[in-house]
Amino acid sequence: MISSQIPLLKYHMSRVTVLLFLLFTLIVRCTNGQMIDHTRQAEYFEEGNISLFPSKSSKVAITLTLADGSQKFVSQEPAILGYNDSSLVIHVSEQEAFQSMDGFGFALTGGSAIHLNSMSSSARKELLQELFGQSPGELNFSFIRVSIGASDLDQTPFSYVDAQDYDLDSFSLTRDKQNMIPIIKEILEINPDLKIMASPWSPPIWMKSNNSSIGGSLLPIYYSSYASYFVRYIKAMKQEGINIEFISIQNEPLHDGNNPSLYMPADEQAAFIKKGLGPRFEQEGIETKVLIYDHNVDRIDYPISILDDDEANKYVYGSAFHLYAGDISDISEVHSLHPDKHIYFTEQWYGAHGNFSEDLKWHIREVIIGSVRNWSKGVIEWNLTSSSSLEPHTDGGCNQCLGAITVDGDEVIRNAGYYVMGHVSSFVPPGSKRINSTYYQSLPNVAFRTPENDIVLLVLNDTEDVQQIGVNQQETKFSVNLKSGSVATFKWKNE
Repeated sequence: MISSQIPLLKYHMSRVTVLLFLLFTLIVRCTNGQMIDHTRQAEYFEEGNISLFPSKSSKVAITLTLADGSQKFVSQEPAILGYNDSSLVIHVSEQEAFQSMDGFGFALTGGSAIHLNSMSSSARKELLQELFGQSPGELNFSFIRVSIGASDLDQTPFSYVDAQDYDLDSFSLTRDKQNMIPIIKEILEINPDLKIMASPWSPPIWMKSNNSSIGGSLLPIYYSSYASYFVRYIKAMKQEGINIEFISIQNEPLHDGNNPSLYMPADEQAAFIKKGLGPRFEQEGIETKVLIYDHNVDRIDYPISILDDDEANKYVYGSAFHLYAGDISDISEVHSLHPDKHIYFTEQWYGAHGNFSEDLKWHIREVIIGSVRNWSKGVIEWNLTSSSSLEPHTDGGCNQCLGAITVDGDEVIRNAGYYVMGHVSSFVPPGSKRINSTYYQSLPNVAFRTPENDIVLLVLNDTEDVQQIGVNQQETKFSVNLKSGSVATFKWKNE
């Protein structure tokens, strides 16, 4: 009779061990600036948000956000988690590795630079450290996108050569030196390895068919001048100590109603690359990587047609995508047809009147998990900051774009994008490899092996019910209950 009770006794002892760990671990600082008491966390994990199943297992760190926003980026120190054989199991295997990651982050618009530069020096320094720092509790944004000239989140459209100067003798970064360049330099002090992508919203208007910042096409007679414009920009930024690692040819080339914007169909983009930009980069020894398209995934025929053109192909590093239309899985076809070229996800907005729960789930599922499982090497969303007034923007530009954070003076509000990106950027540094993990429609997930030989698993419970899941990776096995709509990042040593 006594011997039959031993397994049950061991179960209860193990359960007590986990709860004691949670009850007596010191408080830790979460990235949203709040102090999280593990006494509260023990209660929190027992409320059905996450339930632990004790038994022998490796130490696993958990960071969790609930869809209702009641808990955001709550972290638990590494703990011994158990395993329940009846769980729905996500098998993680490093034996099948895919693309290496270049980084995660946001667009740094002209407006974002104004917001940040309007903060006090001490508050800005603290915030940038939180966003771009690489220490525990910091978000480690490692990939940003900036505009060449104005985007629609600048105060007014502008270019670096506003006069009809064919030789570009008047080229000047004066506008960027007011806010953009100083902020980038501060970020580089925090993360010198920051990767930067630059995209034009429009060429100088005198190079266009309609002499307007909105729409029009690039006139072929200016292919040479516009190629030189890119070269001047890259070299001028280099002189400021800023390396532009990637450029795209044109932001959203099929959307000519924005301000600024340009209509550039695929055949024209291919012609500019092979007759203008590619040869000029080669001639000038420019090593900046060229990304094509930079628009929605519903038109994968656009980048495919350019990559099918051998003359243009040799100058192209990869393709960039947004997700305002189409199915994210379609970008895998681009990879399948041209596996030597790379995929990047470079823009997705958050609306000012969005819903935290739905934004959290959709962006985690479609943008982060969806794009990376379909070969994206980097993920950049739109945009880093907004003000409460949603200014600045151009006349006709986006007046409802919500930043990852809202900045008014030194007051900072962290929005859905902050937590979406933080759930991957904080744990998956550049150089990490995506590895295989079992995918379920109810539990979208993606896994990585980091350069430090940690395993990171990002999971969304995309159902209306609590989901019991198991995770199995070699000798590491553990089980948890995830509450409906919750996002969890798990991290453990690859042993």
